[in-house]
Amino acid sequence: MGVMIELLENIWAVYLDTAFWLLIGLLAAGFIKSYISEATMRRWVGGRGIGAVSRAALFGAPLPLCSCGVLPVAIGLHRAGASKEATVSFLISTPETSIDSVAVTYALMGPVMAIYRPVAALMSAIVTGMMTAFINDEVVKVTGDIEEMSGCCQSVTTEEPSSCCTEETVVKKKPHRFLQSLRYAGSELLDDISVWMAIGIVIAGTMFTFIPPDWLAQWGQGLTAMLIMLVVGIPLYICAVASTPVAAGLLLAGVSPGAVLVFLLVGPATNIASFALVRKELGMKITLVYLLGISVVSVVMGLLLEALIEPMNWQIDAKLGEAHNMLPEALAVGSAVLLIILAVRPLRRIVLPQWD
Repeated sequence: MGVMIELLENIWAVYLDTAFWLLIGLLAAGFIKSYISEATMRRWVGGRGIGAVSRAALFGAPLPLCSCGVLPVAIGLHRAGASKEATVSFLISTPETSIDSVAVTYALMGPVMAIYRPVAALMSAIVTGMMTAFINDEVVKVTGDIEEMSGCCQSVTTEEPSSCCTEETVVKKKPHRFLQSLRYAGSELLDDISVWMAIGIVIAGTMFTFIPPDWLAQWGQGLTAMLIMLVVGIPLYICAVASTPVAAGLLLAGVSPGAVLVFLLVGPATNIASFALVRKELGMKITLVYLLGISVVSVVMGLLLEALIEPMNWQIDAKLGEAHNMLPEALAVGSAVLLIILAVRPLRRIVLPQWD
């Protein structure tokens, strides 16, 4: 009984760590969604070469889309005329980082990782995008349908997109944009990530409870650990926000910051569904380069991080169960309660009926 109580306390502590910063990130994501038009997106990711690739990476980085949700958007952009290299760049940077994931990263792992993570994501997107520019275009038979995918994007088609991860959720312009941004942040986006976020928090709390510090350090350092994180992260479906508490738990258990970074990059950017759809839309050669580029750049950025930590005197420490102490207790608890209310649809309808 004592262990179970400790487990629940640790899960609650991790949740308190993330709640306020997740709310801030959701609000920022809602504003971005409401004020970005389809025309703006297509203008930014149009063209070829390093300029288009860089713009696509920068444009996609703050958007709150998971690796599943970005697929219909990226494919729609490609069919609208975006180059293959810009499409791949957008397809990588968008799920690897976002406004909300950066906020949660800051809360759980500190400012160094909160800055380095999106920088690494941009490098991964730009380098991999440029790698695809040197691949000859394949003749790919394009149909109107986007086949069924795992996770939130089941039975997605270009004609009948799903409610959780479609082009509409990113670029559709509606009246009363301020209120629409609040609705999107507190309902649609939260619905998309809430289950996976809960899973990530439970995993982090479990690791915090049962895995002694430095237990994983025996294999959690250097290149070997990064390769293990590749094997774990590549087939996994997990969004950028939900991967963060898991990564903090790994860090606390003794996995090196570089290996944790690899998990944070490849976990959100890759999964079996994304491979199948990229292959269908862009061809096998680009799909292989997409996987190779993400893997190589993630490991290189992980090695670079570990090489810089000591000379730069960087501090990267997991703050599971501690980060909420930086905030007034009422603010941390209030944020946690508000998120629960918004995540449970019947409660949301009672408290905010105008949102449904």
